[in-house]
Amino acid sequence: MEVYTTENEQVDALRRFLAENGKALVVGVVLGIGALVGWRYWQSHQTNSMMTSSSAFEQTSSSLASGKPEGVSAAERFAVENKNNYGVLTALELAHYYVEQNDLAKAGAQLQQAQAQTKDANLLALINLRLARLQLQEKNADAALKTLETVTLPGWSAMASEVRGDALLSKGDNKAAREAYTAGLDANPPQALQAMLRLKLNNLSS
Repeated sequence: MEVYTTENEQVDALRRFLAENGKALVVGVVLGIGALVGWRYWQSHQTNSMMTSSSAFEQTSSSLASGKPEGVSAAERFAVENKNNYGVLTALELAHYYVEQNDLAKAGAQLQQAQAQTKDANLLALINLRLARLQLQEKNADAALKTLETVTLPGWSAMASEVRGDALLSKGDNKAAREAYTAGLDANPPQALQAMLRLKLNNLSS
């Protein structure tokens, strides 16, 4: 590497460098600034988009809670059009609404739609747990057990064990149901779930 002993030599070297590489540097700077501006614009756009979606979700949720047909239709459109977590949450609310209306087929369709619209592991665990409960309600214990195989996150294991125990019990396999409920207790769930699991174990003993 050359060693420059005077300021003039350093200045001359810098001039030569700029003469040889100036155009490339300008292009690089322009591209860099453009990328930075583009990135900031994209971030701003994303933030504004999420704020708009949040507000629309709150309105949609309120409309759905009213139970009016137009509110339900609006929620269905929102769930389809918003390919984000707000759309997924709306689909979950619709599934709950349809279960209350005893329309299990439509509830299942909403849960499957929610499945397809998220890659969030915790949301998927919640969706699959609800789907398994729905399948059990439809007297399809085998489908429920298969769905529960996808719920693997530790934080959801106790709830999955409870539903697994219910499914096995519906098939008449009391021994396996007891093991599932016990596994749920071993996962140290919240007190309310602990009480439910103990109640179910006690019922098996009686």
